[in-house]
Amino acid sequence: MKIVVAYIQPQRLQAVKKELFLRQVYKISVSNAVGCGQQKGYTETYRGTISEVNLRPKIRLEIAVNDNFVAPTVEAIITGARTGKIGDGKIFVTNLEECIRIRTGETGSEAIG
Repeated sequence: MKIVVAYIQPQRLQAVKKELFLRQVYKISVSNAVGCGQQKGYTETYRGTISEVNLRPKIRLEIAVNDNFVAPTVEAIITGARTGKIGDGKIFVTNLEECIRIRTGETGSEAIG
């Protein structure tokens, strides 16, 4: 079992979801995030005050998958999120020690589904 965590541009969320659904990956957690990387930031003027914005809005995806779904999940995220420009995002794949479905008490790969 693995957990795939990805940070993508907000406007690419629908394309990533479409690619995941095509590969039969339906269970996904989505949350808003802010961060910076190679984009570094930009300068903004608001009511005459100049401020530097270092944190960019991103979308954080968390997807728990069984081992045979890791490659299709990563491929789907790359296909849906890639624009070829700085700021496309990052994907992290880590081991998932345990998963428990609260409703049924199932554990392990059965709980992921």
